[in-house]
Amino acid sequence: MYLIGLVILWVIVSIPVYFAGKAIKGGNAGLGQAMGATLGGVIAYSIVFLIVAYFVGSVIGPSADALALILGFVAWLAVFRASFRTSWLGAIGIVFVAWLILLVLDFIFVVIFSVPFPKFYPF
Repeated sequence: MYLIGLVILWVIVSIPVYFAGKAIKGGNAGLGQAMGATLGGVIAYSIVFLIVAYFVGSVIGPSADALALILGFVAWLAVFRASFRTSWLGAIGIVFVAWLILLVLDFIFVVIFSVPFPKFYPF
């Protein structure tokens, strides 16, 4: 049951990425690309964050978490850049527009169904 919930969440989170990719790429984006970017971005971010936090953290301490966060974000952007075959600025645009779409969808779900998305945005 937990796996089914993760797959459903993956699809839901991929929808804003799909629309953002279409907007930034001028219609040249597919749902498969969005789902691959979403899954690949999470995997790349997690791997980079954990490796940097663990290995660099053992050398410089807890302040390595900030570096791990930044490098993880860059890895996530790199996956979006490769998945959508765009520039770094295009990847940032896709991420920004996807977050905006996700916030609007979250607001709509709260108003209509009184159910928010899990909080994955920082504010």
